[in-house]
Amino acid sequence: MSEWLLPTIDQNACTSCGACVTYCPTSAVEMRGAYPEIVRPADCAYCGDCEEACPSDAIVLVYEIVAPEADAD
Repeated sequence: MSEWLLPTIDQNACTSCGACVTYCPTSAVEMRGAYPEIVRPADCAYCGDCEEACPSDAIVLVYEIVAPEADAD
């Protein structure tokens, strides 16, 4: 992967409950104003705990599937 993947937080769907902050095992998520943000991207383990804890499905983890390159033979 060429880019650092982080969970995306849809502020329109977010209810500001703070569950993602509570369940983040690395404290990478904090409330900033009314909404959560990934404030320490390097600490995000991309574990999915925030996505699972979110009652409004406002957090999504995207996974990249990489297919092996075909042999040139």
